[in-house]
Amino acid sequence: MSESNVITISTYEDAREVFRQKDLRQALYDDGDVVMADVLVNLHGDEHRARRRLENRLFRRDTHSWYERELFPPVVQSTLAPYVAEGHAELVTLSHQMMMNLAALTAGVDRPLGTPQETFDLYSYLMLFIEGATLAHFAGNKEAKREEVAAALRAFDAEFLQPSIARRRSEISRFEAGEIEEADLPRDVLTILLRNQDKLELPSDVVLRETCFYLLAGAHTSATAFVRTLHNVFTYTEAHPESLADAQSDLAFLQRCTHETIRLQPSSPVALRWALADIELANGTLVRKGDKVEIDLNTANREQAVFGDDPDAFDPNRELPAGVWRWGLSFGLGMHACIGQDLAAGMDSLGGVNADDHLYGLVPVAVNAVIAANGRPDPMNPAQLDPNNTRSYWGTYPVVFGK
Repeated sequence: MSESNVITISTYEDAREVFRQKDLRQALYDDGDVVMADVLVNLHGDEHRARRRLENRLFRRDTHSWYERELFPPVVQSTLAPYVAEGHAELVTLSHQMMMNLAALTAGVDRPLGTPQETFDLYSYLMLFIEGATLAHFAGNKEAKREEVAAALRAFDAEFLQPSIARRRSEISRFEAGEIEEADLPRDVLTILLRNQDKLELPSDVVLRETCFYLLAGAHTSATAFVRTLHNVFTYTEAHPESLADAQSDLAFLQRCTHETIRLQPSSPVALRWALADIELANGTLVRKGDKVEIDLNTANREQAVFGDDPDAFDPNRELPAGVWRWGLSFGLGMHACIGQDLAAGMDSLGGVNADDHLYGLVPVAVNAVIAANGRPDPMNPAQLDPNNTRSYWGTYPVVFGK
C-alpha cells in the first residue's frame, strides 16, 4: 500500500474510536518485517483472532500471579545483585538484561548452560532483534542492518530455539503418554505454539519470529518503561521529598508512577493503521481504503479535557474521570490491545488496591527492587539520551547503590 494519504488522529475520543475499527490493519512494523512478518501484532481478521485466542491462554490472571509472585522476583534479584554488590550500574544495559531474562521465560527460550557467555549471546541477539523490529527509526544503513538481523535470526534459531523446541516436544510427548499432568508443561508461548502448530498451520520460520517477537517485545518495552519510570521517580521525589517514603515502601505508588510514565512516554508515540475499506468516523472524517491513519498518542494522552489542567506534568496521584485508564491509550484498544499489558504493568489501581490479590506488574516490581537497594542517579556521571535513535530513548543511565 502507498502512503498517498495520511490522516492524523490526535484527540482522545477519536483515537479510541479508531483503535476499535475492524477495517484498520496494523501498519507500525511494515519496515520491520525481517523480525515481525506474520507475528501476532501484524495479523488481521480471522488469522489474528485464531492465534490470539490460543496465546491468551498464557496471559490469564493465575499465570500472571505465578509469574509476578513466584517466578520473577528471584530473577529480578539475581540479575540486580551483582550490580548492587559493586555499588553501581548502567540502567539501560541492566534493564534489558533483567527484562530479557524474564521475557525469555515467557517466550519459552531456554538457557541450559546458565553461563555469563550464554546470557551475553542471548542479549546480543535481543538487541539486534530490537533494531530489526524498529528499523523505521534506525539512523544508519537500513539494508545492511536488515541483513545483519536476518543472520542473527538464523544463528539464534540454531543456538537457542531448536534446543528449546526439542525439550518442549519431549515434554508434550510425555504429557500425551500420560506420564505428566498438563500443569507440568512449560507455561510459555513456545509451548502453546508447538501444541497447536498443526491447527494454526504455522511454518517453522513463523514459530521462530513469533518467539523472537515475544522475547524482544517483552524485554524492550518493559526495559524502556523501567528506565523511564525510575527517572521519573527520581525526579519527582527530588521535587516532592514527602513522597520519598511512598517510593520506598508502597508498590501501589510505584505502579501509579509506571502508569503515568507510560501515558506520558508510550513505547511508540504513534500507532499506525492501513484502511482496508472506506470508513467514516463519528467526527465526520472520511478515511478512504488505502489511507494510512496515524494515531498521535503523545497528543491524545495529554488532552486537557481528559487528563486535567496539567496533562504534561508527571503526577502519580492524578485524579481521572471514570473509565479513563492511568496509562491513557498507550496499550491500545480493540484487537491489537497489548496482550502483555497486565503482565508488564499490572491491573489499574483506581479505587485503591487489595494487597492480598492485586497484581502490580513486572515493571513496578523491578522498579521497587532498585529503590529498595537505594538506587539513585550517579551524580558524577549524568544520564544521556541515545543519539542514534529518533525516539527519546536513554542511551546511558548510570546509577549508584547503597548509602
